[in-house]
Amino acid sequence: MPRAIHPFAVIRQPLVTEKGTYLAAEHKYAFRVDDLANKTQIKQAVEKVFNVKVLAVNVMNVHGKQRRWGRRSTRRPSWKKAIVTLAPGDKIELFEGV
Repeated sequence: MPRAIHPFAVIRQPLVTEKGTYLAAEHKYAFRVDDLANKTQIKQAVEKVFNVKVLAVNVMNVHGKQRRWGRRSTRRPSWKKAIVTLAPGDKIELFEGV
């Protein structure tokens, strides 16, 4: 059984990227989400936080990249990304005008 996560803790931050602005024209928005959140929890969180209707949720795990810190080799942490498709007519104002 998945653990219960508060809706405001599921969404970590919006991803404002060049690809994200192109997706916004198709009613799709990208978010960095909690690593343990599933699609149902992400859908409920976006609907509650932004007061919109979510049609679909696609999630992917982004693996951390290898980085150099002086002579030391380190690894950035892995994280989870969600692309949320909204119903036609709905939009999230946070992404407009970026």
